[in-house]
Amino acid sequence: MLPRSNSSGKLFPFIFNKLKVTPNEPFAPSFQALFSTRIVGKPILVRDFIHSALYDPNHGYFSQRSGAVGVLERSIKFNQLEGRKAYMKHLDKIYKQSGIAWFTPVELFKPWYAQGIAEAILRTANLSVPLKIYEIGGGSGTCAKGILDYIMLNAPPRIYNNMTYISVEISPTLAEIQKQTVGEVCSHLSKFKVEHRDAMDRSGWGDVEQQPCWVIMLEVLDNLPHDLIYSESQVSPWMEVWVEKQLDGGGLSELYKPLQDSLIKHCVEILELDKNDTKRSSIVSKAWSKLFPKPRRCWLPTGSMKLLEVLHAALPKMSLIASDFSFLPDVKVPGERAPLVSTKKDGQSSDYSNYLDAKGDADIFFPTDFWLLERIDHYCSGWLKLQKDISSLQGRKRRTITLDTSSFMEEFGLPSKTRAKDGYNPLLDDFKNTKFYLSVPTHNINVDGGGDLGEEPGGRRMKGEFGVQSALCSGTEWDINMDRFPSPLDGSINRFLVSC
Repeated sequence: MLPRSNSSGKLFPFIFNKLKVTPNEPFAPSFQALFSTRIVGKPILVRDFIHSALYDPNHGYFSQRSGAVGVLERSIKFNQLEGRKAYMKHLDKIYKQSGIAWFTPVELFKPWYAQGIAEAILRTANLSVPLKIYEIGGGSGTCAKGILDYIMLNAPPRIYNNMTYISVEISPTLAEIQKQTVGEVCSHLSKFKVEHRDAMDRSGWGDVEQQPCWVIMLEVLDNLPHDLIYSESQVSPWMEVWVEKQLDGGGLSELYKPLQDSLIKHCVEILELDKNDTKRSSIVSKAWSKLFPKPRRCWLPTGSMKLLEVLHAALPKMSLIASDFSFLPDVKVPGERAPLVSTKKDGQSSDYSNYLDAKGDADIFFPTDFWLLERIDHYCSGWLKLQKDISSLQGRKRRTITLDTSSFMEEFGLPSKTRAKDGYNPLLDDFKNTKFYLSVPTHNINVDGGGDLGEEPGGRRMKGEFGVQSALCSGTEWDINMDRFPSPLDGSINRFLVSC
């Protein structure tokens, strides 16, 4: 987990490297030379190519590294470290001793990272009904254990005793690790279970669940398959990009087709909803594009859209909390929202300039466009209507907010616990390229200017403070625990929250 340097000499946060390290077992060269063409028979969409390159059960990148997620034996005592230099030295020592591939942020900052998430949930959860939490891609189970620990110690006993925590995990190896991690506290086992399945498969969720619940996704969106669209110029129509074998059988190439795939078409329409007011400049744009044609490439989070479609269909009253990269450095692959395709050979990191070069030896991870994520969330919930959607059904609006990791942790966490002696705080200082996205359901009630959020079950009226909780919860279906903690957010964020 060492930082990455760019040409200007600045140190990027360690999170930029996705915290990956080469595993101990090297790959077989003969296998690498054939893999990328083996997964392509007939032409396939780019998202299918990426899915196979990452998740193929025999040759995919993550299949080769199913045991690479690490669990720290003990929490890092940040308050005993002198500063950044001492912290980086300590990390280097941990990696050399462990020999594993990577530590997640929730693992590095345990238990404080998970406790911040738990606090965000407790502030807005409907505590009059049993608390239910789903986590997708739970890694080593550290987040689940941290949240269960926090609720056990800080919430009323009935909340902990009646709660359910379900981990949806596609990796059988990680599913077993999660059970072991959470099982360190015996009382957690009756509340926790792992469902070994693909969260994007609607059938795995069963019947529609009308109970309010939370869904947690930490560093999940970045590895979901994306699609690619291409345009010959600034005003040429977008084309789907497919991957096909070259005629000589020596490699892969791109094939362009008119837009037909529904996920791609919906993503394109969501992106272009605000472009309908620019018709006045169309003539100038067309003339300019003829003189100076510029091909365009745009990556679309169709995997995220598919997952959110499934979640909203199965869990219509879910609240969502997701954390991921907002941008990535040194990306060589062309296109808007392009991925970082990174591998490591002979102990040295290297990045590919072409995603087709990923042969099961490279991670492919994407930055998250949180503005687009919010629009997709509203679309999948049924609130945001596309122009060609003639249905009369209208979903419920969701109240959403995106926060920098530092703002989220200052609001919900305990930043003093991850601060070094000289004031350096890796949780706040080193995560400049990550954000949290929170989304909760709302319903049609009037919230007056005083922030009156209604009554608790016992009849006590609650006033909403200016803070994350008022922005998320005014108008929600849930009872709000407004009096648990004050909101320390600064004025600029407060103004944004009030306008939500």
